[in-house]
Amino acid sequence: VYSLDGLLVFGLLLVCTCAYLRKVPRLRAWLLSEKRGVWGLFYKAAVIGTRLHVAVAVSCVLMAFYVLVVK
Repeated sequence: VYSLDGLLVFGLLLVCTCAYLRKVPRLRAWLLSEKRGVWGLFYKAAVIGTRLHVAVAVSCVLMAFYVLVVK
């Protein structure tokens, strides 16, 4: 997380993980029920991941290519 590409990878993983956890009913009620505060960050990341799923998926593929090939 000390560089820009590490921060981008962390953000993409957070968005993808929260969007996946939103599909699990028990975890959704437990983890993603708060819309404010620190736990609200996970809720907002899940909303971004589900609404912009195409853009997030393309970003993940591009970041994977960058990490594996370019870096």
